[in-house]
Amino acid sequence: MVVFITGATHVGKTNLAQRMMEKYQFPYVCQDHIKMGLIRSHYTNLTPEDDDELIDYLWPVTREMAKTAIENNQNLMIEGCYFPFDWKKDFEEEYMCKIRYICLCMSDNYIEENFEDIKQYATCIEKRLHDDYCTVELIKRENQKYKDGCINNDLEYILIDEEYESAISRAMQL
Repeated sequence: MVVFITGATHVGKTNLAQRMMEKYQFPYVCQDHIKMGLIRSHYTNLTPEDDDELIDYLWPVTREMAKTAIENNQNLMIEGCYFPFDWKKDFEEEYMCKIRYICLCMSDNYIEENFEDIKQYATCIEKRLHDDYCTVELIKRENQKYKDGCINNDLEYILIDEEYESAISRAMQL
């Protein structure tokens, strides 16, 4: 099985991947690590701020990693924010039945009531170098983008609305 874990910044993607790795013993790959490896090795002129271009750049690599894992009957989780919302078009049915897509989204209400916790837990797994760009407005806008992308492409998403742990528990079910 291949598990794609995506969502807006600060939504808990890496935390979910870490928990699922511990529970299911599936390896996981972080798209940010691939992105930074390509940027730092100068295989691309893109920068960490080029999010839209990075989706187009990283998706072919991510897609083929997923296909390879499925063909080799291996489990793999791929976590990050560089999945196109129309990703299903790139997989035949033989692959689709072995892919689980998890998109985490926070409601505006959850963001407003828990913003300080959201920022505090942003480094529970990874140590971010800086987080000054993170505002309530940014988090709301990014989460809405993911909700809209899922709705417009007939993708399910897990809404974190009242209680974070119960939403994460739902996401962890394979």
